[in-house]
Amino acid sequence: MRKLIGFSAILLISISIASCSLFGTSKSALQTLAEHNISTSTGITQGQSFASAATVVSWFDIPYAQPPVGDLRWRAPRELESPTQIIVEREDTSCVQEASRFAGVTGEGMVGSEDCLYLDIKAPADFATQKYPVMLWIHGGGNTTGLKDYYEYDKLVARKDVVVVAINYRLGALGWFSHPAIQGLQEDLDKTSNFGTLDIIQSLKWVKKNIAQFGGDADNVTIFGESAGGHNVLTLLASPLANGLFHKAISQSGYTQEVSVDDAYNQYGTNDLIARGGWQIANKLIDKPQADYSAEELNQILKGTNAIEFMSLYKTSDLDFDKMPLATVDGIAIPKVGILGALASAEYAKNVPVIAGATKDEVALWLALHRYFMDTSYILTKFLPPRITVKDPELYKLWVRTRSHAWKLKGVDDALIAMESAGYTDLYAYQFDWDHQDSSMLIDFPNLFGAAHGTDIAFVTGKFAYGPISSYIYPDGEARDQMENTVMSAWTNFAKSAVPNMDKPVQWQKFSSANPVFLHLDTDDALRMEREGDTISSLLEKMAGNSAPTDLERCYIAWETYTNVGNVDPEGYRSWNGGLCADIDMPAEQKAIAAELIAEHGSIAVL
Repeated sequence: MRKLIGFSAILLISISIASCSLFGTSKSALQTLAEHNISTSTGITQGQSFASAATVVSWFDIPYAQPPVGDLRWRAPRELESPTQIIVEREDTSCVQEASRFAGVTGEGMVGSEDCLYLDIKAPADFATQKYPVMLWIHGGGNTTGLKDYYEYDKLVARKDVVVVAINYRLGALGWFSHPAIQGLQEDLDKTSNFGTLDIIQSLKWVKKNIAQFGGDADNVTIFGESAGGHNVLTLLASPLANGLFHKAISQSGYTQEVSVDDAYNQYGTNDLIARGGWQIANKLIDKPQADYSAEELNQILKGTNAIEFMSLYKTSDLDFDKMPLATVDGIAIPKVGILGALASAEYAKNVPVIAGATKDEVALWLALHRYFMDTSYILTKFLPPRITVKDPELYKLWVRTRSHAWKLKGVDDALIAMESAGYTDLYAYQFDWDHQDSSMLIDFPNLFGAAHGTDIAFVTGKFAYGPISSYIYPDGEARDQMENTVMSAWTNFAKSAVPNMDKPVQWQKFSSANPVFLHLDTDDALRMEREGDTISSLLEKMAGNSAPTDLERCYIAWETYTNVGNVDPEGYRSWNGGLCADIDMPAEQKAIAAELIAEHGSIAVL
């Protein structure tokens, strides 16, 4: 969801997924042992463990490909063969992105490096004599932000006897970019537009080649990720280039949105929903029409521009509603039929067990601090944060639940139904419902945030952090413990045996188009199966019949539903509800609403 429903959510995005970097380890408490010194195809890495409780060994910053710098910018990742180099833990491995201290990426503005293709590994201490299931984590962040170091999987590894690999991959336009001066001068895999996707595939190739050294079973690899990470999981299921590299998949809050090569380039701005296509970005680097340059000259300009400077061209304001860059249907990494089409095709089917799910209140992450929905007041002094209250509880609840339910229908059910038609048989769906939070005198967390986007991650990692409001989002107690035990058991038992056994009386039934059942992930007394009874049409019909929204707001919700999570469908929007919204230019309305809020308050965010 984007601005009005995609306001600049740096604060919220930062606090939502911050499960790790806020709690660094003390170097003095670590020990290094000779038996944890491992030789790989890309170098020799030294494992670390806590001297006081050496149940988990960690290896950091292992390169899995050559640095994609210089002429390797916008090329497929190159295999690295350097078995004798000594791998040294790096100060920072973040790919180029906008800084966020909550995300563990320090600094101001655009930071990071193109030399960022590294991975971390965590294994049980007895790894040398074992063959544990491998779980490869793909971080989220819209494919524009994020870092492997963000997440700590020590508790999962120690409790559940799995090997966890966490990876970096190229982000933003360094990971997804289309321009004839790039692809037109390159051959084979280098003609892709999905360089970040190929990075993830290359990391899986590295795992297949090396993971046995760390006690991992190369023939039992589960990929899992949340948000953009979940999207990347679905993309790998669709990509023929990932065949044979993994054996199970878990998509948490994933989506299938993509763009054509033509729209990714967007010459002359023919797609008015895309403001930052390759053509528009190149225009910012030159002082005369692109037609006046040769392809070779433009290639040199694009590849020669400093990475920080180049990525800064994509920085947006509260009035920007553009969704670029996106995964691109290039016919190489992503088949020409697109992600959903490839998921439905027996030609591209991996026929592996798959779990997919969404959270009950996905979009509350973006709406809960948005001035369109929230009022602020100061109880004692403006030196303290304001009290935040919802203006219209019924409208807010309707907006959150409609859009969040639509996320499940499009990002989960549509993807699983497509895979079923391709021959997949072991499919499981869920909705994450846990919202047992505490309120404060300043904000009613259970009713405003609830089971928001990203709140499920902590129950996989066991690291209960949501930035400065962690104690409210994850209050210590039985409800939290039950959810942690359920999720950790389901995820790791699935990795081990392809069956998401939760070690609870409720059995997780398989999903099918004839019986689209899903598991409500919640505390033990609320853990249950339910059959999905809605479609996008019925969901929007219920919304249209609700008295809370105005017609403009009904159209806004419909627009967001038709243009997010799955592919953009402006025709569906225009024809919806008898053409109610056909004459409403919603992108223009979005900008007008945002501009009015900014003029009155200075920002569309309440903090």
